[in-house]
Amino acid sequence: MAHETRSRTYGPPCGFSKRQVLRAALVAVASPLVSGGFASAAPGGVVKLVALGDSLTAGYNLPQNAAFPSVLEAALKARGHKVEIANAGVSGDTATGGLERVDWSVPDGTDGVILELGANDMLRGTDPDVTRRALDTIIARLTERKIPVMLAGMYAARNLGPDYIRRFDAIYPELAQKHGLVLYPFFLDGVAGEAKLTLPDGLHPSAEGVKLIVERILPAVETFLARLTA
Repeated sequence: MAHETRSRTYGPPCGFSKRQVLRAALVAVASPLVSGGFASAAPGGVVKLVALGDSLTAGYNLPQNAAFPSVLEAALKARGHKVEIANAGVSGDTATGGLERVDWSVPDGTDGVILELGANDMLRGTDPDVTRRALDTIIARLTERKIPVMLAGMYAARNLGPDYIRRFDAIYPELAQKHGLVLYPFFLDGVAGEAKLTLPDGLHPSAEGVKLIVERILPAVETFLARLTA
């Protein structure tokens, strides 16, 4: 995320009920990966993931062992998964910025990518169509390399107006449905707006906030891993 200090309030996507959001997530999570020649991770081997994102992934103002990829890796290992997660988060990055670096941020031999981008686009008021195209192209480019993607979504701040909110919030469920991706609808679920779980800027998760993010996203990540090792 950008170094933004304005107050933000988040909620369920405008134009979508909570039930519709959950249904979209469950459809994306439950639907089998469309056959496209993806190479499965070797059974019993280490699954190599890359977390491609912005400062929410990078661990803004946190030690590296408290950043999302490290905490998620530890949680997965504690549950018996053999996994390594590379931190490819860049503070301030937009979806377009992620597209510009995806080829070198995700090396050959990667088994899967957790894609978390778009928060800075929203904070800057970027046209949602620009964000959508960039994310869509990232997914398509990784698909061409036979690297599956899990999508971590974002909601627009509720003070950005109903039209912007509707267009931005639709990006993630629609891309997940289009590409048959595992979707976690809102990366900051349970953390956004909670002072005790964020840094003083009110935007970035604290170490405790990251722990809650990992706790909540874990089932979706395990579904993603099951696809990779199927």
